[in-house]
Amino acid sequence: MKAFEIQEFGIDKLALVDRDKPVPGPGQALLRMLAASLNYRDYMMVCGTYNPRLKRPLVPLSDGVGIVEEIGVGVTRVKKGDRVAACFFQKWIEGPPTREKNNSALGGAIDGVAREYAVFSEEGLVQAPASLSDEEVAALPCAAVTAWHALFGHVGTVPGNTVLLQGTGGVSIFALQFAVLAGLRTIITSSSDEKLAHAKKLGAHETINYKTDPKWDEAARKLTGGEGVDHVIEVGGSDTLARSMKALRMHGAISVIGVLGGADAAITPTSVLVSSARIQGIFVGSRNMFEQMNRAIAFHNVKPVIDQTFEWTYLKEALRHMESARHFGKICLKF
Repeated sequence: MKAFEIQEFGIDKLALVDRDKPVPGPGQALLRMLAASLNYRDYMMVCGTYNPRLKRPLVPLSDGVGIVEEIGVGVTRVKKGDRVAACFFQKWIEGPPTREKNNSALGGAIDGVAREYAVFSEEGLVQAPASLSDEEVAALPCAAVTAWHALFGHVGTVPGNTVLLQGTGGVSIFALQFAVLAGLRTIITSSSDEKLAHAKKLGAHETINYKTDPKWDEAARKLTGGEGVDHVIEVGGSDTLARSMKALRMHGAISVIGVLGGADAAITPTSVLVSSARIQGIFVGSRNMFEQMNRAIAFHNVKPVIDQTFEWTYLKEALRHMESARHFGKICLKF
């Protein structure tokens, strides 16, 4: 079978290799992959900026969907012919995260989905929503579960509360869609008026272009009558965290999801103390969260936003498209 490997860092150095077709052992299922999607983490992993000490060779990409072709002894959660998605963390079933659970991340700690066939533990698989295409299902495991966890996993989400969404990447767009379902007021930022117009069509109540209005924290406070927002989906890191604190109301919450703008210290303990802010790191989520989210997606007929789909062997071109930052929604691969 064909598979991509990170042998050396760099998009152009991705290697398309031949590997033996895997065989499922007890408690495992063999999947023929149907589709995959890209996350910014995948781009960083390939370029070597996510983990310069990454063990190689490694099959990249965390998000994918496939058909069960064969099952091992004792498997009961899935059967031959099922269309299933692989969980980002193969061992995070429920409860809080642990180091052991974190060490089961696809496309990082262990081989990912950029291959024609893959074996997974049955515990690390969920049934795909029947209402979604293969590409739409492939968009879910990382970005969508992260957004779901951020909105509903640790914050007392109440209809009418205001959530500030940074940018129009995969997590932020899923968070926008889920926030609309939950009856939240949404404010979203971007440097592109075109992308903000797309966000409006998805239900965003207010938009802020941070390129033309760099004091977006003050703009967000004005939109809330000076009180500040209830919740910030923070993806920027050190470049944005201080402004997120200023945009937040007293005792508001910040879900820290990404460090796209850097990881240097950006806020002081005093600023957290005087504002009674609640700051929570969000690193994807559990299988239980994935299944809860899928029920909501099926009931409300949520459709993931797909920007563009490439043939899976054009992974390098798909990563270049991500690098350009022109996309709105998920970049997918079709097997």
